[in-house]
Amino acid sequence: MIEVHSKPEDAILEFTVSGTVTEADYRETLIPAVEAAIAARDHVRLLARIGPDFEGFTLGAMADDVRLGLKHWNGFDRAAVATDISWIRNATKAFAVFMPCPVATFALGEENDARRWLFESLGTIHQTDLGNGALHVQLIGQLDAEVYARETEDLDAFIRANDRFRLLLDLREFDGWQGLGALGEHFRLVRDHHSLIDRAAFVGDKAWHRMAQRVGRRIIKVPVHYFPAEEFEGAKAWLLAE
Repeated sequence: MIEVHSKPEDAILEFTVSGTVTEADYRETLIPAVEAAIAARDHVRLLARIGPDFEGFTLGAMADDVRLGLKHWNGFDRAAVATDISWIRNATKAFAVFMPCPVATFALGEENDARRWLFESLGTIHQTDLGNGALHVQLIGQLDAEVYARETEDLDAFIRANDRFRLLLDLREFDGWQGLGALGEHFRLVRDHHSLIDRAAFVGDKAWHRMAQRVGRRIIKVPVHYFPAEEFEGAKAWLLAE
């Protein structure tokens, strides 16, 4: 059974799952609610409450769940799941990385925390003009797709003023991406601007940061160098050197 507790125009689509969820539950309750919410707000943030009496999905319900996700792949901003059922929490965490939007789990009774998470800032991008056509881009926290949408305009303005530029990519406080949607926005940004970069320095302290530098070197095809976190000033000096 699925019971929807919110209206299409509400900021969060909230629903409770209990007992056995059937194909009819999806087609008569959840799918119309999701589509109405997306029609009203373009994107939807979900809060699913799964009670202790939840017994599972029928095959038809699972098929409808997949179809719903694929049909509205880009229609979800964030999703929170509140439950005390351990296998659901574990499965949600395991599959979160493959979702197009940030996904988080909470215990029953933590619904207010979930609502706050659905709207809090997960991460940010700081851009600083270093002069002489050099740009310091600092990735902080866990980024979602909205962050890239906000920052692209500033980056485009910098590029219009400089034609070509040097990039200092600061990963020291970066914790990764929230979902495939954010990762897709990152690669889209790289695709649209990499041909304008003359030189790039990567600064970080994780093994995958060094790997990102190697990948970046192949994509950008200009001098790209990795610096450990404690050598930030050295990275800046290398980037600005003639």
